Amino acid sequence: MKGNAFGRVGAFTLGFFGAWGEAVMLLLRTLRFTLGRPLYLRNFLYQVEFIGIHSLPVVLLTSIFTGMVLALQIFNGFERFGAESLTGTVVGYSIVRELGPVLVALMVAGRAGAAMAAELGTMRVTQQIDALYALSANPVRYLIVPRFWAGVVALPLLVVIGDAVAIWGGYVVSVGMLGANPVVYWDNTFDFMELWDVYSGLIKATVFGAIIAFVACYQGFTTSGGARGVGRATTTAVVGAASLILAANYFITYLVV
Repeated sequence: MKGNAFGRVGAFTLGFFGAWGEAVMLLLRTLRFTLGRPLYLRNFLYQVEFIGIHSLPVVLLTSIFTGMVLALQIFNGFERFGAESLTGTVVGYSIVRELGPVLVALMVAGRAGAAMAAELGTMRVTQQIDALYALSANPVRYLIVPRFWAGVVALPLLVVIGDAVAIWGGYVVSVGMLGANPVVYWDNTFDFMELWDVYSGLIKATVFGAIIAFVACYQGFTTSGGARGVGRATTTAVVGAASLILAANYFITYLVV
C-alpha cells in the first residue's frame, strides 16, 4: 500500500518535470529555428490573420463592455466624494496597464489558443506530423515557429485596439449616460497617463502572446490518445495559458510598476 503511494508520487514527479523539460527543449528549438531557412513567411502571415484579425470581434466586444462597466462603477463610486472628474483617469490607467492586456489575452487564449491546440493535436494523432518528418521537413520550423511569432506580433496589436475601444466605451457611458464633461474626461485621461503606462501594457501583451502560442503549440504537438487526447490537449492549452497569463501578469507588474 505504502509502496504504491510512493510509486504514484514518484511517477507524478517524473511526469511533471519531464513535461516541463520537454516544453523547455521545444521552446529552445523554436527560438533556434526562428532565423533559419526556409522562413515560411506565408504561414506566419496566415497565423497573424488567424490570431489577430479573426479575434477582433470578440476582442472588441470584450473591450467596449469592459470600458463601459468600469466607467459606470468608477463614476458612481467617485460621485460619493465629488471626484467623478477623475473617471477618465482611472478608466484609462486601469485599461492600459492591467485590464486591457489581461482580458484580451484571455479571450485570444480561449479562441485562437484552443484552435491551434486542436489543429496540431489532430495533425499529431492522424500522423500528419510524422509525414512531415518522412518528407524531410522540420515540423517545429514549419508548424510552431510561425504560430509562436504570430502570437507575439498579433496580441500587442489587438491590445492597442482593445484599449482604444475600452476607453471610448468609458467615454460613452461617462459623457453620454452620466453627464460628465467631455473635455474634462479626455483631459484627465491623457494628462495623467505616461508613455510608460502604455509600454508596460504592450510588454505584457507581447509576453502573453508568446505564452498563448507556445502553450497551444506544445499541447497540440505532444498530443496522444486519439480524439480524446485532442480534446484533453485543447482543454489543457486554454487552462494552462490562462493560468500562466495571470501568473506572468503579477510578476511583470511587479517588475515594471
